[in-house]
Amino acid sequence: MEIRTLRYFLAAAREENLTRAAESLHVTQPTLSKALKNLEDELGRKLFVRHSFSISLTDEGVLLRNRAEDLISMADKIEKEFVSLDDIAGGELYFGLAESYQIRYLAEEIRRLKQRFPSLHYHITSGDSEQVLEKLDKGLLDFAVLAETPDYSRYQAIPFPEDDDWGLIVPVNDPLAHKERITPEDLHGLPLFCSEQSWNQEIRTWASDQFGEMHLEGSFRLSYNGSVFVSAGLGYLLTFRNLINTSQESGLKFIPLFPSLKTRLYLIRSRYQHMTPIAGKFLEQLTASFAGKHPE
Repeated sequence: MEIRTLRYFLAAAREENLTRAAESLHVTQPTLSKALKNLEDELGRKLFVRHSFSISLTDEGVLLRNRAEDLISMADKIEKEFVSLDDIAGGELYFGLAESYQIRYLAEEIRRLKQRFPSLHYHITSGDSEQVLEKLDKGLLDFAVLAETPDYSRYQAIPFPEDDDWGLIVPVNDPLAHKERITPEDLHGLPLFCSEQSWNQEIRTWASDQFGEMHLEGSFRLSYNGSVFVSAGLGYLLTFRNLINTSQESGLKFIPLFPSLKTRLYLIRSRYQHMTPIAGKFLEQLTASFAGKHPE
């Protein structure tokens, strides 16, 4: 199975039309059709359902698409890494980021690095810890930002300068809005929004024996989406401070939790992955910078 054939397959899956896919690949439709038929013969599975004017993936096709996307991403990353070995002015960096106001520290370090190495290109994906760790472990990322304590046997980790404070996002006209802090008892029976991972870890620990009285109405990987549901009057969002706009015009308010709940953010890299020259320079710069920002 060739990388080129997987690129053909992904183009066809994306366009759902062989003519458009062939045009995007700059090949003839017969060439594309033959390549896809040979791929199906090689795997012994039908990958597409052919309709009159379109195609769609079979269940086996969906499985291959998920695997092929990772393989192509890895192939592209390897190619760029080797090209960048001789690029003294830059290179490629790949980051997977959890949500946090502290990402501003990372952005500042990337800005500084780009001033030093103008040819630097960086790629950002976002998600919760489970998502970014999966990509890091597959070698698709150079660094990940994790909102939980990392496994030091597998990852090199640098803590961010601050902790993230947890709180509750409520509408300003809600009865809870007059409170200065939110306790587990305040949340009994209320429709709550939170990431599923944080609900089962940080929030469960914080609420302790009160956790059973709390109700997860819906889970969101992105806090912004949760805040939209809060604005619609559908519930309350548990999230970090400064992630959601709570200005006077927003109609929303952030109230800190009590007892105080904090989460430490970490920049991590795999101990088993080769580090490119530009990744090494970034890690060196960030390590020195963060060391100067941490309180004594």
